[in-house]
Formats: sequence, C-alpha cells, structure tokens
Amino acid sequence: MTETTEKLAPDAAAENGDIVRRHLIAGWGGLVLFIVLGAFLEGLHAFKTPLYLDVENETRRFLFRLAHAHGALLSILQLGVAGTLAWLRGRDPSVNERFISLCFLGALVLLPGGFFVAGWGAAGGDPGWGIVLVPGGALCLLGGSVALLTASLRAK
Repeated sequence: MTETTEKLAPDAAAENGDIVRRHLIAGWGGLVLFIVLGAFLEGLHAFKTPLYLDVENETRRFLFRLAHAHGALLSILQLGVAGTLAWLRGRDPSVNERFISLCFLGALVLLPGGFFVAGWGAAGGDPGWGIVLVPGGALCLLGGSVALLTASLRAK
C-alpha cells in the first residue's frame, strides 16, 4: 500500500480507486469518441455533404461543432478529475467522491449530448429539443468544480 492509501479504510481506498479508474476510462474513451466525431464532421465537410454544409443547416453545423468541442474538452477534464481525486485520497476524508464523479460524468454526457441531439432536430435557426439537456450539464460541471475546489482548499 502507498502512504496515501494507508490513511483510508480498505473499502474507501478501493472505492476511490474505482472512481479514479472510471474517470480515466471516461476521459480516454470520450477522447477517442470525440476524435472520431471530429473526423466524421471533417469528412462531411470534405465531401460537401448538404446535410452538413447547406446554408439552411448552419444551426445544425454549429451545434455539431459545439458537441465535438465540449465533448473533447470535457473528456480531457475527466483525466484531471481522476488525477485530482487520486491526489485528494487520504488528504480530505470528508470529500464526497461520488457526488464529484456523478457531476463530472453527467457534464460529459449532458453537454455534448444535448448539443448533438439538438443538432439533429435543428429547424431553421432553432435547435432541437436536445438543447434542454445543456443547462443540466452546465450545472453538473459547476457543481463538480465547486466541490473539487473546496476539497482542494481543505486538503492538507
């Protein structure tokens, strides 16, 4: 056992390790997914696909690009969450890893997912119904960030 895992009960250390692993998988898996999505969007652009490039589909194109950008950045953020939770291990026993984990995973799903679904339902200049998921994702991101900030400030 390392010095930091000795400070935690065996069950808490195992759970923290599972949460860190979950964020590593979400981060690298999400990054692969959004790299593929970006390449797909570039392919639509390269082949001048009307579904993507026609003027009446400008909102769709904008929302798909937002989904790609938010997804890639939030995937990288998952790696930072994994590192931060590993660093906090044993330093702040009051940190609620489950809450933080659910917040950041929720943001990873809701923000890019909302933009992507909204792009499929875009009509004229209006996004589709999926846009209602985006504020929830933003709240998840804010909640997880505040929780990690306060845990980091409390850590010794």
